[in-house]
Amino acid sequence: MARAMLEYTKTVLRKVSFDTTLFCKEVQKAVQRLLPYEIEELKIYIQSLVQQNPELNQCLIYLKA
Repeated sequence: MARAMLEYTKTVLRKVSFDTTLFCKEVQKAVQRLLPYEIEELKIYIQSLVQQNPELNQCLIYLKA
């Protein structure tokens, strides 16, 4: 089930990537819900999104902790 949550989170992040504020809120929620190894996978995924949308770069601060 945990894997399903990671995939769901990726889907949500992809859909809200047009709005930096929404994207940051969803990243914060994901960090609270996901397991540590899933957060590492999520970092990689978000970095690929940042390549396409550089304005999302500010949301990476939530993954540093």
